[in-house]
Amino acid sequence: MGRRQSTISLCLMPWTENMPTRQLDDAGLDLIFRDARTRNGWHDTAVPDALIRAVYDLAKMGPTSANCCPGRFVFVRSVQAKERLRPHLLEVNVDKTMRAPCCVIVAYDTRFYDLLPKLFPGRDFRTMFAGNAVLSEETAFRNGSLQGAYFLIAARALGLDCGPMSGFNRVTLDAEFFPDGRWRSNFLCNIGYGTDQNLFPRNPRLDFDEACIDL
Repeated sequence: MGRRQSTISLCLMPWTENMPTRQLDDAGLDLIFRDARTRNGWHDTAVPDALIRAVYDLAKMGPTSANCCPGRFVFVRSVQAKERLRPHLLEVNVDKTMRAPCCVIVAYDTRFYDLLPKLFPGRDFRTMFAGNAVLSEETAFRNGSLQGAYFLIAARALGLDCGPMSGFNRVTLDAEFFPDGRWRSNFLCNIGYGTDQNLFPRNPRLDFDEACIDL
């Protein structure tokens, strides 16, 4: 605990006298990052509709290139919808996904640019993306991934646990849920109220000097 407090204090030192300090307290940082875990077990408690909407409404505020907002989210909650999802999961992910109150298919819209006149009305970005398939795909995937990460943070901030995963057959899942080909899946994320069942010890993370270059 002492190390955590000293780290935060050092971060604040350069601007505490001349600038307002706006940051989460330790409880907020713990909730979103330090104590948050990838959950494999779930309480049998439904996620309310209003909370799902609140998570999205918070996550959508995260920045994307030219406000392109290509992220799309499919909330798989009913028994029937989960059975559609089941055949496309790796075996190791089947049980925990069937037990989770909700599995979110985090996807992206390959034709996100059609909505740019609404999302960025001050400039014609649509023409640029519509005429360049490589740039459009790269932009959609990158920014859709960003929005998926914003979604995880928003869900945790509003009290939900998350179980993101990549173990599924993207080709067959997309054929089932997105047959017209416009949306494409990126990753899956179970959400709900997690238990400690099958909770693995947290693996190490890279230190600053291993992962960062400060120029």
